[in-house]
Amino acid sequence: MISQKNLVVIGNGMVGHRFLELAVEAGLNHSFNIITFCEEPRYAYDRVYLSSYFSGKTAEDLSLLSKPDYYQANGIHVHLGDKATLIDRAAKTVTSANGVTLSYDVLVLATGSFPFVPPIPGNDAKGCFVYRTIEDLDAMKAWAAKCTTGVVIGGGLLGLECASALKNMGLKTNVVEFAPRLMTVQVDDGGGALLKNKIESLGVKVHLNKSTTNIAKKDDGTVDKLVFADKSELPTEMVVFSAGIRPRDELAKSSGLLMGQRGGVVVDDNCRTSDPAIFAIGEVALHQNRIYGLVAPGYHMAKVAVDAIGGAPKPATFTGFHMSTKLKLMGVDVGSFGDAFAATPGSHVVAFTDSKNEVYKKLVLSPDRKTLLGGILVGDASTYGSLHQFMLNKVALPPNPEDLILPVRDGGKPVGMGPEHLPDAATICSCHNVTKGTICDAITQQKCMEVGAIKSCTKAGTGCGSCVTLMKDILKYELKRAGVEVKNHVCEHFPYSRQELYSLVRLHSHKTFEALIAAHGTGLGCEICKPTVGSILASAWNDHILEKKHAPLQDTNDRFLANIQRDGTYSVIPRVAGGEITPDQLIALGVVAKKYNLYSKITGGQRVDLFGARVEQLPFIWEELIAAGFESGHAYGKALRTVKSCVGSTWCRFGVQDAVGLAITVENRYKGLRSPHKLKSAVSGCARECAEAQSKDFGIIATDKGYNLYVCGNGGMKPQHAQLLAADLSEAEVIKYTDRFLMFYVRTADRLERTAWWFNKLDGGMDYLKDVILNDKLDICAELEREMQHVVDTYQDEWKTAVNDPQKRKQFRAFINSDAADPSVVMASERGQPRPATWDEKVEIMSTLVPT
Repeated sequence: MISQKNLVVIGNGMVGHRFLELAVEAGLNHSFNIITFCEEPRYAYDRVYLSSYFSGKTAEDLSLLSKPDYYQANGIHVHLGDKATLIDRAAKTVTSANGVTLSYDVLVLATGSFPFVPPIPGNDAKGCFVYRTIEDLDAMKAWAAKCTTGVVIGGGLLGLECASALKNMGLKTNVVEFAPRLMTVQVDDGGGALLKNKIESLGVKVHLNKSTTNIAKKDDGTVDKLVFADKSELPTEMVVFSAGIRPRDELAKSSGLLMGQRGGVVVDDNCRTSDPAIFAIGEVALHQNRIYGLVAPGYHMAKVAVDAIGGAPKPATFTGFHMSTKLKLMGVDVGSFGDAFAATPGSHVVAFTDSKNEVYKKLVLSPDRKTLLGGILVGDASTYGSLHQFMLNKVALPPNPEDLILPVRDGGKPVGMGPEHLPDAATICSCHNVTKGTICDAITQQKCMEVGAIKSCTKAGTGCGSCVTLMKDILKYELKRAGVEVKNHVCEHFPYSRQELYSLVRLHSHKTFEALIAAHGTGLGCEICKPTVGSILASAWNDHILEKKHAPLQDTNDRFLANIQRDGTYSVIPRVAGGEITPDQLIALGVVAKKYNLYSKITGGQRVDLFGARVEQLPFIWEELIAAGFESGHAYGKALRTVKSCVGSTWCRFGVQDAVGLAITVENRYKGLRSPHKLKSAVSGCARECAEAQSKDFGIIATDKGYNLYVCGNGGMKPQHAQLLAADLSEAEVIKYTDRFLMFYVRTADRLERTAWWFNKLDGGMDYLKDVILNDKLDICAELEREMQHVVDTYQDEWKTAVNDPQKRKQFRAFINSDAADPSVVMASERGQPRPATWDEKVEIMSTLVPT
């Protein structure tokens, strides 16, 4: 030993080993005796590539040590095969299973996590395994040698890797997933559907929406079959659990450290626990109520802890981490980064699906469409590195962001995707914190002409490996300076903008998607053009969107006439025109909410939102609401949502006009109008503006002489005041000019473009808009009025039509061959109302329902 101060590290996984490497680089081995406990019989190895153990890699190949005697050469003492069992914080000692007791000055917990095994009866049968260590893999290999079939319970990232391992062992492989799609954390429904198809095409059967209630055993105690909640069964000889992880926090908990409510050791931005002498890093650490289950954030935590312990002059801190992932599962590229599910208010989504080539790409854009917030890539993740960097560095997007994911015909990179757009400070390798500038220096100064040389020189690409593609791009750019031009269309199937497609639909009276694509497009269409055309057809002809010819074009919300929520249930928002509602209607809402156990909330648009409806309940809920005088509020569609109002002159002493009456007239006129994006409106009874009309797509403010009409406002994440279109109008004039304005917007806006952003791009601004709407500069106002009157005359309550049509009603079921409820929908209670249960709560609740 070279010092009297002891730095003890518990855990020698990937993050624990990275801590030791960084500690050596920082010289901590000269100021501390560094000792680590390693529970496994071998030193740290690469768990990211664990599945390669089944394709010929050895334990030695997976070792993370740069040379076999790395620890000894750097004065690190390892207690191999010895588990720490007790921390005495008062005495500052650690005791191990082998009876070793060591004092510590600083203690680092890198105990990682353990695989979660669902509490399913029979989970202890012979032939049941977890997928975590090399020893687990050895046991699986031995058992698989006498089997022909295997099942993985869990369709997440590790579950699919495990399925690949079983398939490589020659087993007929099945994946059972509780959720309605694979990799629920990383991909959405579109990506999940394509991923399922690709996985099944490789010979692995995928079973979704399956709740395993029992693992039946044979007489000798071995696995016989899985039994599901829907009474179906799946025979198998082997089961591997890959249903998530839980932090290995029992040691910390028994020592009295501050713990998270659902586990994990609470740490601050320096990865220090509630005890100043103890740090926690990796999957055992809980930062800001979140566990980070990937290697990159664990590596960053290791750096933060080393800096804090060593007193670095400019210490790194841990303030969160982008949970981005890129991997290849059974040969299938999958990438997910940032706000992949568009949770940011006002964000936009562009997506591309190629069913023939089995590619799905989705980008989530900021409300102004200028920066990238996140994305999903399935089947082709070659642009993951560049897109990830665009997000991290807030790189300005090209004018048409969809070009970043659409195929490029001449083989080059899309506009704006080259590494030349990234600043030198951009972190290319998150695992080892390597910047673009460092990589460029390695190429230009140290003459690294191959990726392997860059890896050796900078360590970039030697962690999870997700940055290697971008490293190649940087290398090519520095050597060749390459780039290409791309075109902007709705998608690869239509060489037209949305405005041009709308004109074609009107000009040629195309009434179906099939007619339009046959005349003006190619292929079968995709998830970009189908909803776009579906919206155009609805705006132009106003057929019911669930007619057989239109239903396949709709996204999930329109498909079920309700907004899908994160747990797979739906919200129901009936229309409350002008915000006026009778006591009987309020009572009816309460009765429905109690009967169907729905969460109730007042919306910002003066309506009542009922959350938690299962898909098969929707027609029954709508029937009761229709009977009480309600109709669809179109909260699920790109359509008119609400027309807010104050009480106006009817009640308010400041009101100068009947705001409620006009709001009801306006809302009832434009309800059901489909448009490029949602529409919101309001009517204020005086200049005090209580209804906030100037923050709406179109707003009306009463004056002594009539009404002022404002247009193209926007609330939300990037507010914009509406601008005055016309003043002192009569009610009839308000309707006439609003008809024209809305139909002109419907004709000319891009897909998913709010009125504010449409207006901001309009050549000539408000002067031009006034010329078109008020002065009929384009000689189209009569057409615009006729088109709007057609929408008004053909209005139908979409809920009522759906519940009264037996064929449409059949679509509202969780399973195509059963009327049963979705067993994955589980509710917990909070503040006296239902809410979606967390995963842990689901497991606990479901376990009480499993027959013993």
